[in-house]
Amino acid sequence: MTILIGLLAGAHTSSWGMYKDAPHEGFTFPKYFRSIIVATLVALGIERFTGFGPDSFSHAAVFFGMVYAGERLVVELWKTFIREEDQSKYFIPMQFGVFGKPIKSRGVRWAILAAVVAVIVLTVWGVTRLQMAYPDAPKWAVLLLASAGGWFSAFGGAWKDAPVEGFETFKFFRSPFIAMTWSTVMSFFTHNWVFMGLAGIGFTVATIETYKTFFFPNKPRGKFAGKPILYPQILEKRKIVAVLYACIWLAVATMLVLGFVNPHDGVLP
Repeated sequence: MTILIGLLAGAHTSSWGMYKDAPHEGFTFPKYFRSIIVATLVALGIERFTGFGPDSFSHAAVFFGMVYAGERLVVELWKTFIREEDQSKYFIPMQFGVFGKPIKSRGVRWAILAAVVAVIVLTVWGVTRLQMAYPDAPKWAVLLLASAGGWFSAFGGAWKDAPVEGFETFKFFRSPFIAMTWSTVMSFFTHNWVFMGLAGIGFTVATIETYKTFFFPNKPRGKFAGKPILYPQILEKRKIVAVLYACIWLAVATMLVLGFVNPHDGVLP
């Protein structure tokens, strides 16, 4: 079941990524299967190091969100700080930069990456310690803390996108609001604050990308705004992954429903 969840989460991210990007940069199997492989490894790693796994429908839903968040974190850190790529093909550079200008120095980028990873580790450690120190904390405070990942996403997105396309109030507050909503859902399924927050941000990314990709299929994603479609033949072929994407969402929705229908336990009763 662990591997299956990893495959589902990875195929989900690979599918919306292919649907949006392939018309501009082409389709390759290694790139499509990258997230699937990473998500599967993340799933195995989470179960191995935390002891938490998809042993029930409710836990499977939480586990899916955690794997989704972990895969996105690994891939985005790699693309932002490590990958060497010509940024001229993008409207919004994907490499880490300041005021929209990519930092060319690999050493500087790696040093910033180390700092980012340290902040993430310290945040997870700090939340874990807080839960140990205040196990009976007010539920509203727990939910607020669990949804903090949405603010990380909001500030990270604004840092990257705003210098190029301007600041959008709705876009900035979208992630925190959706993260709060999903963290609340996850709070019915787990007592662990970190698990709740990770799963919440994983579902937040899945929700926002679904909205951006399939509610506006003919609008290029921000990083390719104004860029030509170099592979028009993919516009028709990409419909195949849209079907797969819908099937994965159906499976996830089924897990969520069965999680509520069957016995479950979490911060919220």
